[in-house]
Amino acid sequence: MLGMVWLLSSFGRNKNGSAEREITSLICGNIDVFTGFIKDSLQPAIQSGNEQMLQSSFLNARKYYKKIEWATEYFAFTSAKFINGAPKAEAELTGRMIQRPTGLQVMEEYIFPDFDTTSREILLQQSGIILEKLSVFKTYFSGIPLAAWQIIDGAKQEVFRIETLGITGYDNPLSKNSMEECATALQALVPVLKYYSAGQDNVLGLLQENISFLRSATDFNSFDRARYIREFANPLSTAIEQLRRGLDFQGYHYNRLLKQDAFTLFDINAFDADAYSPFLEQEHKREKAELGKALFRDPAFSANRSISCASCHQPEKSFAENLPKHPDVSGTGLIDRNVPSLLNAALQPQLFYDQRAETLEDQVSDVVHNPKEMGGSIRLALKHFGETGKYQQLFAAAFPGMVKPDSAAITEALAAYVRSLVKLDSRFDEYMQGKDGALSKSEVNGFNLFMGKANCGSCHFMPLFNGVLPPKYITQDAEIIGVPVKKGSKAIDPDRGLFNYLLGYRYFDSSRLSEFDHAFKTVTVRNVTKTAPYMHNGVYETLDDVMDFYNEGGGTGNGLVLSNQSLSEQKLALSPEEIQDIIAFMKSLDSK
Repeated sequence: MLGMVWLLSSFGRNKNGSAEREITSLICGNIDVFTGFIKDSLQPAIQSGNEQMLQSSFLNARKYYKKIEWATEYFAFTSAKFINGAPKAEAELTGRMIQRPTGLQVMEEYIFPDFDTTSREILLQQSGIILEKLSVFKTYFSGIPLAAWQIIDGAKQEVFRIETLGITGYDNPLSKNSMEECATALQALVPVLKYYSAGQDNVLGLLQENISFLRSATDFNSFDRARYIREFANPLSTAIEQLRRGLDFQGYHYNRLLKQDAFTLFDINAFDADAYSPFLEQEHKREKAELGKALFRDPAFSANRSISCASCHQPEKSFAENLPKHPDVSGTGLIDRNVPSLLNAALQPQLFYDQRAETLEDQVSDVVHNPKEMGGSIRLALKHFGETGKYQQLFAAAFPGMVKPDSAAITEALAAYVRSLVKLDSRFDEYMQGKDGALSKSEVNGFNLFMGKANCGSCHFMPLFNGVLPPKYITQDAEIIGVPVKKGSKAIDPDRGLFNYLLGYRYFDSSRLSEFDHAFKTVTVRNVTKTAPYMHNGVYETLDDVMDFYNEGGGTGNGLVLSNQSLSEQKLALSPEEIQDIIAFMKSLDSK
């Protein structure tokens, strides 16, 4: 990862690179200060055992990280996770390893709300890991040339990070010092963007307005996130993008889900539905989607020609259905899990609740050949398609020059159709684009609760409201929330989710996978009003049921015995009125 960034940074540097050298010096200086603070203040505070001193030192340490966050997260994303990544294990399939969580978020759990005095050695160990990574950062930034276009791109991504993660408490769920940390992160951009905004006070002025509004927050729960995004963050990210375009730096075009030239997170077509496609360039996309639309409704894929893709993913129900689980292809049982919506399914790097498919093409093949779902064969279905005149014309338009359609063409066409189902056009999107009357007061309050007190937005990340981590959108979240086998039961659903998928890899034995037992992908809450019932097993019939489950603290809070729940078991203390406001907000996410 670091090597790739070094290669890309050679594009588009200015004539003498003086600004970039000074910015590099600034980054390295902040790394040195952070390093010194850990050695001189944080580690002594850990040794002292004084709770007040330790909590104060820790909060300052987090702010020192925020001063370099824009650079580390942009240029060295993989390494940055060791300092401020989520406190959850990650399974690295290509490297055949389980990556244990380290860094500030791990430390926070031992320091807040109360200092665990038995954790000194753990805290010292974690602070040592942070020092090691800071040394890596210092060497890295000292040795590579930064490009102006990358610096500005990284600054804009930091604004997006604050909107989607910072103000939700994502990386400080216990200390809740979110707005001050966000202000610190933006303050770090002031000396950086000064180099490029000469004669253009708009960017620096907007930065100061953002910082002031964030620092005016009196507490975490009451912060007006809707107002902040609309009146402060959106204008700031727009101004930074305008600055970039005005300077007209020659740079490298990354393949990213969130398009590189987006002004805000809510631009029309801000997200690239083809970002996770295995094809860098795809010709005749519209024709392939038309072919896929026809194939989607054809039962020829199923073993007994009784069901099509549309049998489960029903267009009139947001491409889901209203059953806990669909009958299997034999009609004698049920498929394993609830049918999710296909709307916006293209905007995620892994598919299925257990994340077992890397592309939509993989998902198509999996479903067709799954003995419970379709029990069919793409190869056998090809004969049917070859004998139908309609398909001959559609294939010719989608794949001109192809003599005989093959299985790859089938999966590509169906995947192209699903990628055409991206719809980010709800009333919420209109509101964030500036239409004042698009949301009611209740819905706006519900959004603020969703992103704050209710903690929904720290897993269902705005604006996609799924579990793909912004702003790079490379990794996808899976959570253990403790879903019961049936409503009101104290027994967890027997489906072990991601655990079983990882267990299928022979180099992972069950003793290494406890952090993934009963973990499931965080799905989107867009169009959620049309896709009941909810959860991977369809256990909850209404959004009120779902909100009650979370309000009580998930499975553990509802009385299930579950040692590895990643969702906090603390009650949210949401009032009935607040719950209804959150539900009202979620209804505003329905696509047109």
